Amino acid sequence: MRTDDTVPNADGVIPTIAELVALRGVAASPRHLRRVRTTHAGLANSPMRGRGMEYAESREYTVGDDARHVDWRLTARTGRAHTKVFHAERERLTLLVADTNPALYFGTRVRFKSVQAARAGAVIAWHAVGEGDRIAVVRASPREAPVSPAGGPRGALRAIDALSRWYARRPEDDLGLPAALERAQRLLRPGARVVVLADPSSLEAVPLHRWSALARHHDAAIVLLHDPIETSPPQMRLPFATGDARVDVALDDRAVRERWLARFAAPLQRATEALPGRGIRVMALSTTDPSEACLALLRGRVAQVA
Repeated sequence: MRTDDTVPNADGVIPTIAELVALRGVAASPRHLRRVRTTHAGLANSPMRGRGMEYAESREYTVGDDARHVDWRLTARTGRAHTKVFHAERERLTLLVADTNPALYFGTRVRFKSVQAARAGAVIAWHAVGEGDRIAVVRASPREAPVSPAGGPRGALRAIDALSRWYARRPEDDLGLPAALERAQRLLRPGARVVVLADPSSLEAVPLHRWSALARHHDAAIVLLHDPIETSPPQMRLPFATGDARVDVALDDRAVRERWLARFAAPLQRATEALPGRGIRVMALSTTDPSEACLALLRGRVAQVA
């Protein structure tokens, strides 16, 4: 495990408040738009929903009004045509959905996947409040309430506090990504932006039609966290510690290697191939990638690097 030398005490195993706050600077930098160091980046052109619209009032219809906004109930009640008037929301909501699958609390290069998830979430939070958005965070917990929307540095710091706690150790109350998405739906309004931070294996429990429904009303993106050993394991026997036991995995054996790739690499590949067609922008973010690379996903500029 290599230590991140840019932030004191950032050991790559547990995310620190200091390193997440320090990411504020890179969140505003344009450098992340140049290249994304990943061989598994997927991209779909999902239309931006803008700031969303809120109902303001109804008034009598006049020539030139959009017929799609006719207030049929008031028209029927008064006998005169009325139309609904909307105004744009002042602030867009950016909602982070934090997957806390136990598989995330693992890593062999640079940092744990959980730490990379916290760092990516922090970068997105800083970027969102810099754009004038409110930021909220949710995970699948039966006991802990979502972090309610807030703007400015206060909103980013509240999100960072939650991410640093949730990704410091494996929560015992994780209900799975489907439950996290269900909780997220209660906070979302049309026009919101939702970014899911997840382990690829977590997506196997979410039906594809659910992603389509999410993209229909929101600007949706997924950051999939993975470790290089999961997608490109060495052809050799590797020892792993599991609690008090030690297990040797014979990755030089063809059958074992195929099972390994089916378990770790295949879910990542399925997600990056299937979800863009459902209107979801997808990025595979390795533990060795710069955390700010995820911002290219928000701007729809994802490049592949061999």
